Amino acid sequence: MDPVTNEFDIAQIDDVIHGRVRLGVMAFLAAADAAEFNTLKEKVGATDGTLSVHLRKLEEAGYIAIDKSFRNRRPLTTAKLTAEGRKAFKRYLEALGRLTGLGG
Repeated sequence: MDPVTNEFDIAQIDDVIHGRVRLGVMAFLAAADAAEFNTLKEKVGATDGTLSVHLRKLEEAGYIAIDKSFRNRRPLTTAKLTAEGRKAFKRYLEALGRLTGLGG
């Protein structure tokens, strides 16, 4: 067996991150550090409700922190990767690299 097939283990993929919207959020926050709700909604192409559900799932996993505040009397939600979220995203990318034989 070659090294790629020896390391092929689909269970290494983090299901919390793997969904399209959650992966988009994680990738964007990894580069941007923090982002407002509307920015994330635009970048990942999600509706308010869909994004809210996915942000909650990432927050419950401890991968992002949500800050709710007000700007000019309007609600403002900001998301930021936690230290655990950064580690989890790195592990996710490494596992994906191993599965595809493209690194990791």
